[in-house]
Amino acid sequence: MSARIIDGKSIAAELRGRIAQATASLTAAHKVTPCIAVVLVGDDPASTVYVRSKAKAVAEAGMRTFDRKLPAATNEAELRAVIAELNADRAVTGILVQLPLPPQIDAHRIISSIDPAKDVDGFHPINVGRLASGLPALVPCTPLGCVMLAKTVHASLTGFDAVVVGRSNIVGKPVAQLLLAENCTVTIAHSKTRDLPAVCRRADLLVAATGRPEMVRGDWIKPGATVIDVGINRVAGEAGKPKLVGDVAYDEAAAVAGAITPVPGGVGPMTIACLLLNTLRATCAQNGLAEPAI
Repeated sequence: MSARIIDGKSIAAELRGRIAQATASLTAAHKVTPCIAVVLVGDDPASTVYVRSKAKAVAEAGMRTFDRKLPAATNEAELRAVIAELNADRAVTGILVQLPLPPQIDAHRIISSIDPAKDVDGFHPINVGRLASGLPALVPCTPLGCVMLAKTVHASLTGFDAVVVGRSNIVGKPVAQLLLAENCTVTIAHSKTRDLPAVCRRADLLVAATGRPEMVRGDWIKPGATVIDVGINRVAGEAGKPKLVGDVAYDEAAAVAGAITPVPGGVGPMTIACLLLNTLRATCAQNGLAEPAI
């Protein structure tokens, strides 16, 4: 069997195009333009690159964005003051604090200080609780992208045996909640799970989010299963040159699976597209407008 490759790059591009059309209509009809403020503390190279790519995507969608860059020595009170200012700014409809934060700042307290209505990352405890309760919420972008990718393969996920490998607050737990909402039977597995390969082998839909390169092997995959690989790990390749791999041993898994996301080009592009979607939804909600069909 040769798996169908789930092309996250092209799927995300199509989604971004639809979001751009909806944004243009929103601006034309209601004189409202989504605006996301990105707060970056310090000069972490990976964060800087990621913020730059987000800004480019936001501009292409017809939204407004601006960065608040703060020095690495910024303390928690100073950062909270910036967030309070953005919470009060009606023109700002989305707030994103780039993680990780410097060690002197408690990330949980900072996330909790963001207005939940502007929490386009979906990390605020209120949004987390609403998701767990089955209520409308802004949800984390990567998990939302994972479910959207799975639904490009299957019109309905109802009744699927879904296994999520990883229990982080950013991916594992919220993607499990989203899959429950899709009527899947969900197992959250992790490094302490007994006979993890056997648990994975029963999955119709396997989501790997462990942060461990190529941990999930081909013989862990149920024949014909759909595999969503969230991992992105830099490892040594041929002649010592770095290469990116996922949490799934891709070549092994692709020989068994029915469909699989590549790394790179799978889940990654969907994360930024879903950030735009969250920003659009947040903007509509804050202005009492119906959410456009995307």
